[in-house]
Amino acid sequence: MNNSDNDRSFVALLDYLKRSQGFDFSGYKRSSLQRRVQKQMNVRGIATLEDYTTYLETHPDEFASLLSTILINVTGFFRDAAAWSYLQEQVLPSLLALKSADTPIRVWSAGCASGEEAYTLVMLLTEILGASAFRQRVKIYATDVDEAALHQARHASYSLQALQAVSLELRNRYFEPIGDRFTFRADLRRVVIFGRHNLVQDAPISRLDLLVCRNTLMYFNAEMQARILSRLHFALSNTGILFLGKAEMLLTHTALFTPINRSHRLFAKVPKVHVRDRLNQNQLAESRAPDSHSAVNHL
Repeated sequence: MNNSDNDRSFVALLDYLKRSQGFDFSGYKRSSLQRRVQKQMNVRGIATLEDYTTYLETHPDEFASLLSTILINVTGFFRDAAAWSYLQEQVLPSLLALKSADTPIRVWSAGCASGEEAYTLVMLLTEILGASAFRQRVKIYATDVDEAALHQARHASYSLQALQAVSLELRNRYFEPIGDRFTFRADLRRVVIFGRHNLVQDAPISRLDLLVCRNTLMYFNAEMQARILSRLHFALSNTGILFLGKAEMLLTHTALFTPINRSHRLFAKVPKVHVRDRLNQNQLAESRAPDSHSAVNHL
């Protein structure tokens, strides 16, 4: 099969997934997507895209396995520990100081996978607020497109190996040992609302104080990243904070956010009223120096 035939077969596969599953992969990076589909085909011992499409038609459960392969779902508690420490010590205290003692705190963990990131947020905020205030004030929305991962997240049961990055003190405070597993505290777990959400297709959660979207944007092409970043900007309150992953850079729509700490991928929302001014300033700078790039374009 030549490249053009292979491309047509791949597009046909994507069209089938969109029609049958309602999942649109058109905004995902094509090369990465092809590698992941090929990996799943190899697991099933299937040689051609046409045969794999037929396999999907006759094995409805295969889509869940394919989705897991495409999204990888690599996560962990306190992943990139220095960034989480900076968030806890430098960013959250300043953010919370802007709110009165009884004001609700709204957080979104987008692309939460099996829940480690959401429960890391629970631990950080509980350490700062105390358990009682946390339960009363905080609402954490944790979303993903992968139902199997969300099922794991809701059960909040983890192996000892999964807790390697959690200190013994925090482990004793927040996890209950059950057999050879550790389950996150039920009273705090109830604060987290898990649900299926597609960043490309679904309306964003709004009025957020903190939006954590780590190592999720990297799956998408530049055009789709720009669209998603615009949605994330809309989701945040004017004093809201965006926390991206180590593998991601704000390469598009940078007028929407200003860096708090570039190395840790923490950004403050630029209120909408100021966005046009920043865009105009960037355009003016580029017109004056066509061979140089504004620092904001390298966030």
